[in-house]
Amino acid sequence: MIRNKARLVAQGHRQEEGIDYEEVFAPMARIEAIRLFLAYASFIGFLVYQMDVKSAFLYGTIEEEVYGKDRLTLFDQEAKSSSFTLYMSVDDIIFGSTNKELCTGFEKLMKDKFQMSSMGELTFFLGLQVQQKEDGIFISQDKYVAEILKKFNYSDVKSASTPVDLEKPLVKDGDADDVDVHLYRSMIRSLMYLTASRPDIMFAVCACARFQVTPKTSHLLAVKRIFRYLKGKPTLGLWYSRDSPFELVAYTDSDYAGATLESEVLQTGGC
Repeated sequence: MIRNKARLVAQGHRQEEGIDYEEVFAPMARIEAIRLFLAYASFIGFLVYQMDVKSAFLYGTIEEEVYGKDRLTLFDQEAKSSSFTLYMSVDDIIFGSTNKELCTGFEKLMKDKFQMSSMGELTFFLGLQVQQKEDGIFISQDKYVAEILKKFNYSDVKSASTPVDLEKPLVKDGDADDVDVHLYRSMIRSLMYLTASRPDIMFAVCACARFQVTPKTSHLLAVKRIFRYLKGKPTLGLWYSRDSPFELVAYTDSDYAGATLESEVLQTGGC
């Protein structure tokens, strides 16, 4: 569950249908879902398109055939075997299909029903830069990297070759000086959003995120190292090759003997 979202905490998150509300419409696609959709599009081999919603749902009439699974008018008998996927995020829609005619039909239908404009092939969405090529799809956030480097004054610093210093593992470091907690949390939040396309910093960012309650100087230095690493490698991203097998592979490594924090949790009976 995503915390601190108004639609989740309103009325103490105890709303009852028919009493507190009649209908709910919250078009908010998560960035993880978008990333998975792009990987799927690359594997299947179809282009992804984008439309700008503008003020469509404020002035248009939402009729059943626009959203009904069985009555969407663009899906005729010949197209029922085709795959069509759509994601919406507030004022943007992205969609794709194995049948290009479905995309054309959907685009025309939405323009007729609402105030929308076509933006062509998807190139930028929710901060993700998307390059659709014949042999795959590449997503990155190098524009966002430049923004956060400038925001925290790291545009001209010396770069680092790795995002974490293996010789200095992070610990609670209770004797060290405190740092500005608001600055520390702001830096962590910026980095967490970047992990959508940068798994190479995931471990380092998550390790630093553990100390957001009472961050110390050593923790801030570790965060600064991540920014220095981004300075040296700002354009890395995820490449979804069209020829690669669509398989899920996961790796895990629990080093309880060598990880100080995990050892402390086991000794105190934590979980």
